[in-house]
Amino acid sequence: MAGLPIDAVLPDLLKALRTASNAVLVAPPGAGKTTAVAPALLGEPWCTGEILLLSPRRIAARAAAERMASLAGEHVGETFGYATRMDARRSDATRVTVVTEGIFVNRIQADPELAGVSAVLFDEVHERSLDSDFGMALALDVQSALRPDLRLVAMSATLDGARFAGLMDGAPVIESEGRSHPLDLRHIGRAGEGRIEDAVAGAIRLGLREHDGGILAFLPGVAEIERTAERLAGLDAGIVLHRLHGSMEPAAQRAAITPDAGGRRKLVLATSIAETSLTLDGIRIVVDSGLARRPRYDRAAGMTRLVTQRASQAAVAQRAGRAARQGPGVAIRLWEDAATAGMPPYDPPEILEADLSALTLSCAIWGVSDPRDLRWIDPPPDAAIREARARLTRLEALDSDGRPTDHGRAIARLPLPPRLAHMLIRAGERGLEQIAAQIAVLLGERGLGGSDPDLEMRLRRWRSERGRRAEAGRRMAARWAKLVSRRGGGEDQDDAVATCIALAYPDRIARRRDASGERWASAGGRGFRLDPQSSLARGEWLAVAETQGMAAGARILSAAPIAAESVERLFGDQIATVRHVRFDRETGAVAATRERRLGAIRLSTGPDSDADAREVEAALLEGVREHGLDLLPWNAAGHALRKRAAFAADHGGPEVALDDFSLTERLDEWLPPLIMGRRRLDAVDPAALTQVIEGLLGWDAMQAINRLAPARFETPAGSSHAIDYDADGGPTVTLRVQSLFGLAAHPMVGGGSVPLVLSLTSPAGRPIQTTRDLPGFWVGSWSAVAKEMRGRYPKHPWPDDPASARATLKTKKADARARESR
Repeated sequence: MAGLPIDAVLPDLLKALRTASNAVLVAPPGAGKTTAVAPALLGEPWCTGEILLLSPRRIAARAAAERMASLAGEHVGETFGYATRMDARRSDATRVTVVTEGIFVNRIQADPELAGVSAVLFDEVHERSLDSDFGMALALDVQSALRPDLRLVAMSATLDGARFAGLMDGAPVIESEGRSHPLDLRHIGRAGEGRIEDAVAGAIRLGLREHDGGILAFLPGVAEIERTAERLAGLDAGIVLHRLHGSMEPAAQRAAITPDAGGRRKLVLATSIAETSLTLDGIRIVVDSGLARRPRYDRAAGMTRLVTQRASQAAVAQRAGRAARQGPGVAIRLWEDAATAGMPPYDPPEILEADLSALTLSCAIWGVSDPRDLRWIDPPPDAAIREARARLTRLEALDSDGRPTDHGRAIARLPLPPRLAHMLIRAGERGLEQIAAQIAVLLGERGLGGSDPDLEMRLRRWRSERGRRAEAGRRMAARWAKLVSRRGGGEDQDDAVATCIALAYPDRIARRRDASGERWASAGGRGFRLDPQSSLARGEWLAVAETQGMAAGARILSAAPIAAESVERLFGDQIATVRHVRFDRETGAVAATRERRLGAIRLSTGPDSDADAREVEAALLEGVREHGLDLLPWNAAGHALRKRAAFAADHGGPEVALDDFSLTERLDEWLPPLIMGRRRLDAVDPAALTQVIEGLLGWDAMQAINRLAPARFETPAGSSHAIDYDADGGPTVTLRVQSLFGLAAHPMVGGGSVPLVLSLTSPAGRPIQTTRDLPGFWVGSWSAVAKEMRGRYPKHPWPDDPASARATLKTKKADARARESR
């Protein structure tokens, strides 16, 4: 280990831990902290037990253990071992165990005293994974309550050690300057419309031509790695291409890290897995796409989706540093230099974006009802905790008071996320624990069985796959299946895969919405999309496990077909009969339907002839409230009454409000009796509607309205005519001029303040004159009108002095006969 930059500060670290329980070590990438600190602690007097070294990734855990064992001249699994979810190499002689952060969280929950453990080293704490933050919170809780002798060391590659020091009771911060090799940053940019794979492949060829040494290229995901590899076909035989991502076989990952046995130049296409914790021998050139793919939990949808986004400034600095770990290097960046400042400074802590169901359940079992009572660098968001509690309650893991149930404790004992642990337990009750365990492995280990969205197909392929990773997955599934007891008698296995998925994700049961099978509706209310060419698109129902993209139209990544009968069997107690009583604006009637629903999925619908009468009346009432009073069958009298009331109020009458707004405000007072027992608004009796409005006015108000705004005008001839209070010119009456003979004064309304507009007509009903001054008309233009009328209607009387003549609507002969008969 001589010559490592970390060697200069190891004495300070050892000294600090002799007098204090905690320390923070800040050392840049390549300083040697991952592989040098744990061996140095083994000789300390206080270190009589095991040292746990936490690593953020499985590949880094294996590499660190193998490197320490190699430096000690041993095989891995002796003094230095590792334990990950898929693999473990350790023995009774192991003193230093490199574990992934999730493994540590499970271990400390199973054994809160950490019996036999002298120290826990948290490597790469700056990455701020959820398990790392949670593991630190639990370890600090154990240290303060049960194990004050337990040493905790936070090791970071960034200069943010002060925050961790404050969290760890003012722990001393030891800093290593690291090894500095010249690093040339080249910003070559890329065309915005081009594919990232083309740009990365071009930059790699540039690096191969202009520089010596191996190349490490960072791409956002496995698909981009494969497409870039396709574009690099035909490379020189002296160049060996490796892929490096989490779903690869350990042997292939190891080959990407170590020098090539044949001395060939190495080209590694990697995800962000290669940013920290690993030293790739021989790398002198880094090609950085500037992109990263991160899981982001959509709390509204209850789904975690992968999002491709710009990498952070901290991440691209880590990537560039890979080129200068062992000597001078160059980093070729596919963006302009000025764009670096626009990148986010750091990746957000996972605790602020993740599903906190497992953490919330673990805290409840730990005895902490509110996870925020633990010590955190960044406390978990309150909204995330509330959402997690709601989900755990639905999974029967927490009771209504937030306490863990027996089922919740059983879930927590399983090394799986709560949904999958719940699935395994409930599937075990049905005799499906083997299949459930295999599904849990497939969902946790990308790449096993291929990438087909059909999980049944992937399961069949995986069962026949060979290779260390496939075998390890099968062994892990077998171990998980043994953890649950089979209490049921077993079920029909035809759609066992879908049954297991449905148990884990009941909100993602989906039904096809179109003939092509592209659009699907889920019980949880989210819309899903599927490639119509997929074999899954032919089914009517799917049990969906994974989706990607926006919640409103997320793409289905994995699912299995499920029979409608199985949906009924599994979720019969959740299928509700829902009655809908809706008002139809077009027909003015109420449509009553009955639906069977599983969450947001409509199973069937039909008319509901037994709809509750009160609901029907309420729908009619709401229809009028929403769409207006014009839907009611007003007759002429009703319309006129509302206009008369408004006119009377303007001319000294009672202040009564019969306008649309006022009547709508009082709708509950007057409309219900009219719609009782009816399903249509046009069934309301118009006369009754007018009577109800009269009732709202009262007797005194009606008397005042009749006086100020009479409904009709009685002529000297004895005829009666309706007064139009809605006319543009004011209150207007249309009548034959002959009916007004003998009337010397102009008729008035509004208590004598408003002249009635007289629309005068001929005996045939044709307009003659409109006037507000009848006496003026008699002495003015009447002579000309009378002259014309005598020519048109010679049988009718047209006196020269109409003001003193007798009113009549009859012809001269008819009028004479009437007088003789008297």
